Amino acid sequence: MVIAEDSVLLREGLTRLLTDRGHQVVAGVGDGDALVKTVVELHEAGEAPDVVVADVRMPPTHTDEGVRAAVELRARFPELGVLVLSQYVEEQYATELLAGSTRGVGYLLKDRVADVREFVDAVARVAAGGTALDPEVVAQLLGRSRRQDVLAGLTPREREVLGLMAEGRTNSAIAARLVVSGGAVEKHVSNIFLKLGLAQSDADHRRVLAVLTYLNG
Repeated sequence: MVIAEDSVLLREGLTRLLTDRGHQVVAGVGDGDALVKTVVELHEAGEAPDVVVADVRMPPTHTDEGVRAAVELRARFPELGVLVLSQYVEEQYATELLAGSTRGVGYLLKDRVADVREFVDAVARVAAGGTALDPEVVAQLLGRSRRQDVLAGLTPREREVLGLMAEGRTNSAIAARLVVSGGAVEKHVSNIFLKLGLAQSDADHRRVLAVLTYLNG
């Protein structure tokens, strides 16, 4: 993976944190341009990283350089996992990151990352093609862009399950969160697919489509 963070101490801290848990950090950079350049060079060398962890605010203006670089990389390398760390929700870029597919994408708020294990799990999940979205990110995107007609047929519990799916949680994790059986979650997920008109196909594909409907509907 590649880590993009302008604070040397934080960048080295993230590198140590992830390497100590068995992950390989092939590069660490301090600005958006360096992030794009490094990933392109790694691809050209046949050593493409599986995930990028990038801060939103980076030099020279410390506004949105990091997330703009992440959006560019996601457009150029769709198979690259991108996990953005931020102190706030930048709706425009969060929406662009999610455009087309939620596969291999994450957006976490720094102040809400309270557990090291959960953070490392989120990085691994995004690297493997999964999602890791902070609930606050989901809530803000929904508050701006939900069409009630798309989701009107879902029960409150089904909406709750779909919201947890949007955060990147597995069925077993949803069951633990809601304190219900795995079978109950599977039934809710099947009902969600049916009500959203998602025909029988690859389960992971339908899951992505359901989340996209939830976020963009």
